[in-house]
Amino acid sequence: MASFAGACGHRAAPVPPPQTVVVATVEQRDTSIYSEWVATLDGSVNAQIQPHVTGYVIRQNYTEGSLVRNGDVLFEIDPRPFQAALDQAKALLAQAEARLAKATLDVNRDTPLAAEHAISQSELDTVVSAKQVAEAQVLGGRANVEAAALDLGYTKVTSLVTGVAGIARVQVGNLVGPTAILTTVSQVDPIKAYITVSEQEYTDFHRRFPTDASVAAQRKRMPLQLTLADGTLYEHTGTISFADREVNPATGAIRIAGIFQNPNNLLRPGEYGRVRLSAKTQPGALLIPQRAVTELQGGYQVAVVGDDNKVSIRPVTVGDRVGRLWIVTDGLKAGERVVVEGQMKIHEGSLVKPVPGPAASPAAGG
Repeated sequence: MASFAGACGHRAAPVPPPQTVVVATVEQRDTSIYSEWVATLDGSVNAQIQPHVTGYVIRQNYTEGSLVRNGDVLFEIDPRPFQAALDQAKALLAQAEARLAKATLDVNRDTPLAAEHAISQSELDTVVSAKQVAEAQVLGGRANVEAAALDLGYTKVTSLVTGVAGIARVQVGNLVGPTAILTTVSQVDPIKAYITVSEQEYTDFHRRFPTDASVAAQRKRMPLQLTLADGTLYEHTGTISFADREVNPATGAIRIAGIFQNPNNLLRPGEYGRVRLSAKTQPGALLIPQRAVTELQGGYQVAVVGDDNKVSIRPVTVGDRVGRLWIVTDGLKAGERVVVEGQMKIHEGSLVKPVPGPAASPAAGG
């Protein structure tokens, strides 16, 4: 019995079964590198509506927040003082025209008399001068009538653009003048989306596309995608419109304006979103899921499963992120298998049972 017990005590422990891990295959393909920025939306035109004359507001003709057309009357200012000024200007013009008619008759009468020496030349010069003064007074009177008519027309304050009208900043009965802002009308179809890119990104782009023609052509190949504040992707893609004239010296960044169609006026000035575009393509990029990468002491490593199903912990160099994938620039080869689930259960040399995970789709990759 003792001999049997001793033999049982030296029996080898059973070998544990291989750990099951989920693996992904290193993919190699030409990959668009996307960048993303916070975007601020603004009207393509923002027209501040201001009166040209001073007076009391007697009527507001638009509904706040509604679509108005170029030329629509938004506010009316009391026209009575301006109608009176126009009537007075017309009366003064009529007087000037009457004086001109009288002076013309005098000149027509005295010219032949002076030629016959029936009157002196100085008398003729006097009536000629009077006619010239009357002509100038008529011209001044006509200008005054035109100015008074303009002022009367300005009592109807119209929209300068077609767009969405904002909240009125004045009320009926307020006294307003040329410095007052009555409201703002924003043209929101199309709408602008402003992003701020670094000086390095801007310089890199223009080094690769040094001419205006190449820049314009590349912009057409770089549609902008807009993600709204609720996380949904806006249905229309946009295009880059222009870059600001200067780099902000305080931040080292430059503003870029994108243009998006907005047929239903869904987008409004002041909204925030995220603009995404691909400015370059990396040929033959090696891609693995981000969850396969472990960061350790400032470096990165992955668990590679060999043909013998043994694990090798390998340092890698990573590049840009593309959606849920990461570009690996050194340390892996296309077709190798990396662990994406179960890293905590394995170590160098572990024997594992690899289970393929779902393939990374192009949409997941960006």
